Amino acid sequence: MSPVILTVVIASLAYTTPKEMAFSRLLPAAPALAAAMWPVLPTVLLGTVCLFLMIGLGIVFPGLGTWWTAAGIVAVTVAAAYGSHARLQRERTLFQVRLVADAAQQVVLSRMPRRFRDVEIEALYLAAAAEARIGGDFYEVVETPDGVRLLIGDVRGKGLPAVGSAAAMVNSFREAAYDEPDLGSIARRLEASSSRYSASFPPEDLMETFATALLVEIPHEGGRIEVLNCGHPPPLLLNHGQLRVLEPTSPSPLLNLADLIGDRYSIDTFGFAPGDQLLLYTDGVSEARNRNGEFFPLAAWMRQQPAAAPRELLDALHRDLLHYNREGLNDDIAALAVRWCEPSEPPGVREDRPA
Repeated sequence: MSPVILTVVIASLAYTTPKEMAFSRLLPAAPALAAAMWPVLPTVLLGTVCLFLMIGLGIVFPGLGTWWTAAGIVAVTVAAAYGSHARLQRERTLFQVRLVADAAQQVVLSRMPRRFRDVEIEALYLAAAAEARIGGDFYEVVETPDGVRLLIGDVRGKGLPAVGSAAAMVNSFREAAYDEPDLGSIARRLEASSSRYSASFPPEDLMETFATALLVEIPHEGGRIEVLNCGHPPPLLLNHGQLRVLEPTSPSPLLNLADLIGDRYSIDTFGFAPGDQLLLYTDGVSEARNRNGEFFPLAAWMRQQPAAAPRELLDALHRDLLHYNREGLNDDIAALAVRWCEPSEPPGVREDRPA
């Protein structure tokens, strides 16, 4: 309604003030404003109303220069109608692009179930670009006969090659998680998929062709987790207020670099008890900076979190990241929060355990 309000304000001032002040010359601003938010026909109608208002003002105040202002209203209205039409065309194009982006997001980042038997998992994804839906960060969770297997990673690079590489690895993981007996075999499948995808692009189209990844397996019987880290930020495990950074005992090669540094993958085993909270994340979380250039203190932040459901943990992380970095995200962010629940505990219920 702002174009209508602007028209009413200008007309009121023009009728109630001396003609020397010539507020009527501002009437062309109303259809110009309407072009930014209205369709073509309402924009033209508002310009017509402004034209008749100007004619009425010319009758009330002779010598106002009515015809010059009226000509300006007509010219601005015609230009505003064209601008409104062009804007609507761009909006339709953007809508179609967003539909494609949403479809791509469903391929790369599937909707996350909240509960896999006694394992509760939630996901967080934030794109650094305001209009983006997906980027180079990816994650996936699959329930297999061997347990729940998780993947989170980050493709180094920008644009469609990075998104395509992420999609290739996620799709490969969805199949390999069911077929392969251990995390090392899954990592080799991901390595092969990443290499084949990169080979389909000319070298000049891929500035960086590698990716970091973290694979986690939670057996159905519980009590432990297995972690394979391919150059990814280490996950955090919070157990009754005690924080543990799950660093790998031996480094594993980044994906798409095994041909250069070998394909020896190291799997580490850690304890995982009911009520434990596990946070998997990409470097967009740990490397978020404030105005002073200081990194987000993720470990200290995690240590202060109460025993909460994964959704509550990620909501708090989302809120605190945006508060810490008020200038906006510089990188995509992906995170998975995992908690081993008691068999009788409903999903999303907070545990009454001492921190």
